[in-house]
Amino acid sequence: MRRREFITLLARPMSGWPQHVLVQHSDWAHLIVTLSGMACMLSSPSSLSQELVSQGKEAASEQQVFNNACRTCHTIKEGDNRLGPNLYKIIGRKAGSLPDYSYSGAMKGAGFVWDEEKLERFIANPDAVVPGNNMKPYGGLASTEDRGKVIAFLLSVTTGRR
Repeated sequence: MRRREFITLLARPMSGWPQHVLVQHSDWAHLIVTLSGMACMLSSPSSLSQELVSQGKEAASEQQVFNNACRTCHTIKEGDNRLGPNLYKIIGRKAGSLPDYSYSGAMKGAGFVWDEEKLERFIANPDAVVPGNNMKPYGGLASTEDRGKVIAFLLSVTTGRR
């Protein structure tokens, strides 16, 4: 069907078409609206898919910063302690409290529960928050943005968001 015939059919659906082709104008209008909507959805990425891709990139960035700054000594697997204790569900945990890890006396006696603010300060400067800790030679993570990413990654492990 040529474009001109199609436009004529839309404008005057009952004019000059064979009986087997005749349909109600409303049926054509419904079909056109449906096909237009489908074409629109298929032709441009949806905001939902863009948001999911963005979240995936953000999570990967958070994990990358954790890997670069923390993974040498720490894991996020429950019970898997290395040079440092595992950080699985650290937020909400009492400092120095894992039973199967040998903490410094300073960390055992720290007397606080890890929250985001305390963790942010500790990642920035461990000696300022818990003097006498065993986090040597780690002296802190200077970038506020990177500290935020590490904390977001640890929260994602705690909440199962990953």
